[in-house]
Amino acid sequence: MPKITIDNKEIEFKPGQTIIQAGHNAGIDIAHFCYHPAMSVSGNCRICLVEIEKMPKLTIACSTPATEGMVVYTKSEKVIHAQNAVMEFLLINHPLDCPICDEAGECKLQDYAYKYSVGVSRFDEMKNEKDKRVSLGPNVMFDQERCISCSRCIRFCDEIAKNPQLTFVERGDHVTIETFPGEELDNPYSMNVIEICPVGALTSKEFRFKSRVWEMSFTDSVCPGCSRGCNSIIGVRNNKILRIEPRENLEVNDYWLCDWGRLNTIKNVNDENIRINSPKIKLHEDSLDTEELIDVNWDEAVSKAASHLKKYESNEIMFIASAFSTLEDNYALKKFAGEIFGGNRIFYVPFTDNAFGDDILRKPDMTPNSNGLKLLGIKELDGEILTELKSGKIKVLYVLNADVSMIPESESFLKHIESVILQISYRDNYSKNANVIFPVSTYAEINGTFVNFQNRIQRLNPAVATLEQERLIGEFQLSRWDKMGAHNDRWTHGTKFNSRPGWKILKQVAKVLGYEFNFANSEEVFIELCSGIPGLNGYDYDTIGTTGIIAGTNVMAETN
Repeated sequence: MPKITIDNKEIEFKPGQTIIQAGHNAGIDIAHFCYHPAMSVSGNCRICLVEIEKMPKLTIACSTPATEGMVVYTKSEKVIHAQNAVMEFLLINHPLDCPICDEAGECKLQDYAYKYSVGVSRFDEMKNEKDKRVSLGPNVMFDQERCISCSRCIRFCDEIAKNPQLTFVERGDHVTIETFPGEELDNPYSMNVIEICPVGALTSKEFRFKSRVWEMSFTDSVCPGCSRGCNSIIGVRNNKILRIEPRENLEVNDYWLCDWGRLNTIKNVNDENIRINSPKIKLHEDSLDTEELIDVNWDEAVSKAASHLKKYESNEIMFIASAFSTLEDNYALKKFAGEIFGGNRIFYVPFTDNAFGDDILRKPDMTPNSNGLKLLGIKELDGEILTELKSGKIKVLYVLNADVSMIPESESFLKHIESVILQISYRDNYSKNANVIFPVSTYAEINGTFVNFQNRIQRLNPAVATLEQERLIGEFQLSRWDKMGAHNDRWTHGTKFNSRPGWKILKQVAKVLGYEFNFANSEEVFIELCSGIPGLNGYDYDTIGTTGIIAGTNVMAETN
């Protein structure tokens, strides 16, 4: 491969790469504002100016192709002088908003002002004032004074979202960004402009002024909004999710995340009004009052569920798995149904919306783990299962994370059902009719795995604490939690829901029924399930890593 020398370090590069790309691949950071690896080069910020031997003038690293034998300096006297000048121009009209700006603490302009600026401005005239708090759309607020005209947001809408809605207007120091006449910044990916804005000009209306970033903890996770499984970062303060951002994974979601995945996956987790926050049982089994559910402790609910299951024959019990739940939870349900009740009466209900899907990231399959259920050999609801349900032979439903009333033709078989045991996170259309309800932890509160549409197994990590996790400080799950860099204050502040992982609830019920499931944590569940799948034997959470691992089409074929 050809070679280039940057700051006396010889590195290899691929033909066609620019200096900034070659440096980035070698771990050499070259300052930049307008450059983004996924978008076209605009070359208008000038902070990436570098000195190249045998060239009379400085050149921008973002658009200059690397060539064999080229010698580049990023820290020479000429470069430092140019960077100081660029920062001086950028800061002439920039407001001193750092004390109130959401971007403070992760702002490129703030960082570069410290690193490359001389700290003194020669401009002592009146600053050019522009409009503040300009609403560009339903989710994005714009502060014109902070904008450095890097054009990242404009290029994103044009090139990535395929929906040109932003443009420059005016000239010189009056230049600013506006939406096209009659338009709003309202495409399904509009909030990505917030992350790619290198300053605090574009901010989230949802997150605005809620927290300083250094007061938050950040946890790697996976979006549960559809079968793509976009990699994400969950930001938490006082045990409450405040924002979700994309996490780079070029094999899955590149650098992006859709607005639906950011906003809707926050609201439900935080909402105390719809969360199930304690185990519940129906006080009088024969009562016709569908609202008569009372809060009980875990042992009482487990005992009640076991007593319901003991009253019926195995062929009278049907289990409903969930493509919204993890591999671990669904495996535990399958094991529970098979080993204790000796049958394969287990299925899941798909959830698709063709109008939701697009050619960028969003998939019509709006569940994060339908391929995971296929991997486990759990069948999708079909006519044969529906016929069995409607026959009246099924008397008990054991449901994991699903709304029973959403099953097609549910009215025709629910009238025959005598007992329903639910493991759910949120109240739904049928939950008030249940006999036993267990609050199951959400995707943001557990260790676990999803399998996306590419058959890529990806990790979930707990970002929000539950009462159960608080009791388990020092044990396996939390030792892994601590490795994610979480702040200890999450244990002492904020609301904690009284929920548990689905696999753990099933293990407790199984024990009362006389069966011992030999796994103590989610990783042991994962290791056990992998041991029974050809091609996955020996996998653990470390194998998956931070970007996931492909299960392989051969593995999927053997399990289907």
